[in-house]
Amino acid sequence: MPKITFTQLSKDLKKGVLAPVYLFTGDDVYRKREVADKIKEIVNPDDFNFVKEDASSCNIGELISLAGTAPVFSAKRLIVLNNADKLKKAAAEALASYLENPLETTCLVIMHNDAKKAKKDKTLEDSCSEACVITAFDELKSNQLGPWIEEHLAVKGFKIEPEALILLQEIVGSDLVALNTEIEKLSLYLLDSEDKTVRQADILASVGLSKEENPFALSNAVLDCNRQEALKLAQKLLDGGEEPVSVLNKISACALKMLRIKRLSEAGLTGPALLQAAGLLPWESRLAAKAYIMPSSASLCRALDKIIETDMAFKSSSAGEPSIQIKGIILTLLSK
Repeated sequence: MPKITFTQLSKDLKKGVLAPVYLFTGDDVYRKREVADKIKEIVNPDDFNFVKEDASSCNIGELISLAGTAPVFSAKRLIVLNNADKLKKAAAEALASYLENPLETTCLVIMHNDAKKAKKDKTLEDSCSEACVITAFDELKSNQLGPWIEEHLAVKGFKIEPEALILLQEIVGSDLVALNTEIEKLSLYLLDSEDKTVRQADILASVGLSKEENPFALSNAVLDCNRQEALKLAQKLLDGGEEPVSVLNKISACALKMLRIKRLSEAGLTGPALLQAAGLLPWESRLAAKAYIMPSSASLCRALDKIIETDMAFKSSSAGEPSIQIKGIILTLLSK
């Protein structure tokens, strides 16, 4: 039962190499579906030789019987079974028996979508023969999302500026379904553009925001140590109805990031070494370069103490006027 990485799986599929059984584990359902679609393109089954079932509702006995039957006037049969984690014990054991000796003319794709359950119950995994392929689809980490977005935009003929890449991830998050939806929207929005480059303004327009409504403008202003802009944007968020705690959290996240950068800078790290040690992403290199204008570690620690006090006061309803409290923190944080 060879376990291979997603990268190796992709290489094999590009060569048209197919296994009789694929067991896909992990929580990233979106990429599993992408690969299942790729396998379908390779097999190219007709209606007689393609079945897609959900384990929560299908008759597993009939599915196993079909998997063990030669295809109809075709070289291969394709069966895709989703949510294998929903199988009852007896059904899982029956499927496990098939995995011990699968039919070569059938390509069975099994998607197990509960990573925690897969670690405890290895009924399917342990039954896979050497002919089966097992690949874990763990959710992409933050440093893997950028390349994924760039790759999917490139397929559509677009490239993206680093700042726009950051903004897209911050607005949408790590949900690949949501990211793919935004990529589709961007490709339509920029269909007639000449240089096929996605910029920050395009991201904001695509998700229905104006430049002035950029939800990360405050964070950018704080990280750039632009005190006047940060004060203005914080007030605008509060006036617009954003909860004081939410505004405070934005400032707090910036303060923590700045403290990491400043301490490493004071320890003598610069450039790529500082970037890696601070846990910054490649497109955040501008922050490492701005370490010299950031407040001292002592000032940042004082600001964080004040943030903690204010957060507790907000949550206990004992704080004073939110606007005054927030502005006080910004002034403390970005004091010269």
